[in-house]
Amino acid sequence: MDASSAKRKILVVGASRGIGAAVAEYFVQQGDDVVCISRSQSTLGRWIQGDISTATGITSVVAEIGNTPVDALLFMGGTWEQQAFTTQYDFIHSPDAETRYVIAVNTIAPIELTKQLIPNLRQSHHPRAIFMGALSGLDHCATIEVANTASKFGLRGAAQALRIALASENIGITVINPGNIATPEVLEDIAAGRFQAQVPIPIADLISAIAWILSLSAAVDVGEITLYQKG
Repeated sequence: MDASSAKRKILVVGASRGIGAAVAEYFVQQGDDVVCISRSQSTLGRWIQGDISTATGITSVVAEIGNTPVDALLFMGGTWEQQAFTTQYDFIHSPDAETRYVIAVNTIAPIELTKQLIPNLRQSHHPRAIFMGALSGLDHCATIEVANTASKFGLRGAAQALRIALASENIGITVINPGNIATPEVLEDIAAGRFQAQVPIPIADLISAIAWILSLSAAVDVGEITLYQKG
């Protein structure tokens, strides 16, 4: 999918805030046809309200998309446990339902959404799916947040398997594993002391990585990118 090509159809999951909102805004500014998928309203592009934590919600989203070609599926959404990444997090007392929900959103939804959108993606000359992973999903980099870590580790495995399963469809599959990104939410947590003092990754750098992947020819598949914080 060449960045200089005609307007692209880009689906951004989790586009109402954080990383997803910034990514959606960027591609809207580039002149692409952006569809934003989220539970709460997005003011960017065309908004489809959907709860991707359930099979019914995913099917409903796909029905709204219809039979239109999709050049890129950007799964920027995600969730984690209550009090995650703070000293208040307590796995032993975390609800079982929370574990199931985190894995449903972070691991199962990307698999099922990609599968159901194959007819749309195959209409593109250079279709790609990009998933937002995490450093905790890397080998031997787990954090205390059990559900979130498991979900991101599972997402990496799913992406590797999807690359094999969809080889005949020529769909590029990429997982990006970043450290903390400088979204308004992360910056607020750092300022409030909920996160330790740090220098998060500028969101423009993450967007540059995504834009680069989408600029590549169909001859290249980028399996995984890891973005580390330097400070």
